[in-house]
Amino acid sequence: PIRWAELGTVYRYERSGTLHGLMRVRGFTQDDAHVFCLPEQLESEIVAVLDLTEQILTRFGFDKYEIMLSTRPEKSVGGDDIWEAATTALEGALKKKGWDYELDEGGGAFYGPKIDLKIRDAIGRSWQCSTVQCDFNLPERFGLEYVSAEGTRERPIMVHRAIFGSIERFFGILVENCAGDFPLWLAPTQLKLLPVTDAVMDYCYEVAKKAKTMGVRVEVDRGSERLAKQIRNAEQQRVPIMAVVGMKEVETGKLAVRSRKDGDLGSFTIDDLLAEMARCNSVAEEMTLMGEVVIKEEAPVVIDVEATE
Repeated sequence: PIRWAELGTVYRYERSGTLHGLMRVRGFTQDDAHVFCLPEQLESEIVAVLDLTEQILTRFGFDKYEIMLSTRPEKSVGGDDIWEAATTALEGALKKKGWDYELDEGGGAFYGPKIDLKIRDAIGRSWQCSTVQCDFNLPERFGLEYVSAEGTRERPIMVHRAIFGSIERFFGILVENCAGDFPLWLAPTQLKLLPVTDAVMDYCYEVAKKAKTMGVRVEVDRGSERLAKQIRNAEQQRVPIMAVVGMKEVETGKLAVRSRKDGDLGSFTIDDLLAEMARCNSVAEEMTLMGEVVIKEEAPVVIDVEATE
């Protein structure tokens, strides 16, 4: 198969009354891809597209979909055989995935059947994002041909797919579902350094510089507030990881790390913290690793025996 993909800006004149934030706009970016394949390759290519769709949507936290298989409408191009083969391939791919789906009789495009995936936003509304469509029209209009094993010239099938659909719409749904509380790997600021005193500011900037070289998005607090207020501000800004920096941390080369969701994570060396955050970024995980925890010894309890008699 030949596979081409692009991020392309497209325009559609929506009536003003139907415009709706990022969800429905007049100009948007679509993650288009087109696969040109042989009829016998069609089902495996569709399965590959569905696998990629599942992998990407799951990484963003969307693991429940409404799936619709749309079949041939009254007005269409292409013969009965190719429509039946394409519909069978789409249906076979869904069965291989083990996904439940609904049948939309006659809901396909004029150029071929399709699979649509819908995800839900924060208030339960369904939005179509991903789509996989067979297209018999464009290969014919472009005059595309290939030489078969028998030496005859045949026309390939084109598969059109979009995973996010509209990037703007997907982003709008994601922001609403997260309520701005993005997972670590998506957070605009992943790490905030909280200096206890002005004397450690240079150390904080050194740590920030090293973090940036490892792909960690970091900010240094101005340090003008008390520590408790700095922590509160960072949590209200939904920063996932905070690191308290005092003279003790400067002397030991460590950071006292706190997670917004899990509280204190203990003490980490700079290299260990940044390496763990970089790992979490690469696999789209939250940071739950515990560092060195110092257990304070409690003072012994002295009981006055004579006073208790």
